[in-house]
Amino acid sequence: MEPSPESPSCERARRLRSDAEQNRERIVEAARAVYRREGLGGSMAHIARTAGVGIATLFRRFPDRSELVAAVFEDAMEANLAAAVEARGAADAWEGFSGYIETVCGLQAENRGFAEVLTMNFGSAKGLERRRQEAFDAFLELIDRAKAAGRLRADFTPEDFLILLMANAGVLGAAGDAAPEASRRLVGQMLRAFAAEGSGDLPPSPSPKRLLRGIVRRRRASGAASA
Repeated sequence: MEPSPESPSCERARRLRSDAEQNRERIVEAARAVYRREGLGGSMAHIARTAGVGIATLFRRFPDRSELVAAVFEDAMEANLAAAVEARGAADAWEGFSGYIETVCGLQAENRGFAEVLTMNFGSAKGLERRRQEAFDAFLELIDRAKAAGRLRADFTPEDFLILLMANAGVLGAAGDAAPEASRRLVGQMLRAFAAEGSGDLPPSPSPKRLLRGIVRRRRASGAASA
């Protein structure tokens, strides 16, 4: 005989499911915060402490680290794929290419771990792996179109984009409050370097005073965190 929906056993089961879902949400939000600050180097133990759960609870919900990374970056990877597909359909090949570069670097500015996710293999998260690969394939088409149009230098490779993301990570980690402007400036400079011919004005640079203040604040915050 099936227990009544109002029976104590059913009520306990509902509470357990609710508690498990709340724990999952806390873990994902904690991981999002840790990865935003530290990149994917943030430890599972740190994430568990931030979420206010035990490490055993974390691993019950996410037995594999890649599953947690997939849960955190699912929306960002969807945005990445949408940006790549939109850029691929742009009438102007260079605008499509440069717009996609700017979008991805903007996503990286929102979360430092995002660039690392672009190079990960999500064997246990098939949907995320599919979106990552589709976005990369679209990016390769963007490169070919921009080169065929004579707008992108012939010796550009996908690895050049990874180098840009590495440089952008350094700017985002060092420039403090001035990071958004400094990042946009860097991306603008690199797009000029990628172009077969220089085109367009660079985004404005942060003032020296603002840039220095941001760096000093970042260093002070890092020193306090490690103390």
